[in-house]
Amino acid sequence: MKPITTVEQFNEIIVGDSKALVKFQAGWCPDCRRMDMFIDPIVEKYDEYTWYDVDRDVLPEIADKYDVMGIPSLLIFQNGEKQAHLHSANAKSPSQVTDFLEGVKA
Repeated sequence: MKPITTVEQFNEIIVGDSKALVKFQAGWCPDCRRMDMFIDPIVEKYDEYTWYDVDRDVLPEIADKYDVMGIPSLLIFQNGEKQAHLHSANAKSPSQVTDFLEGVKA
């Protein structure tokens, strides 16, 4: 997962043709650490996405703009538009994340 550290970098990434999946998290967040323990095989399986990581405390304006109210949250962007959003309450297990990604593909 590639880190995004500036608003400019984020804006450049989301405008592309390819699908960008952005994980919003924070270092102090226990659910984010739990997701880190299971996310690697999911990243490998769903390689049609370029996976990125944003610390919502470093870029709160991005989190606010895209309605990231809880973390971890997964957002999919393509051509500058938010295509899908897995809210934190539904991102607590590998099956919830894979069900979300399968649903987006359908």
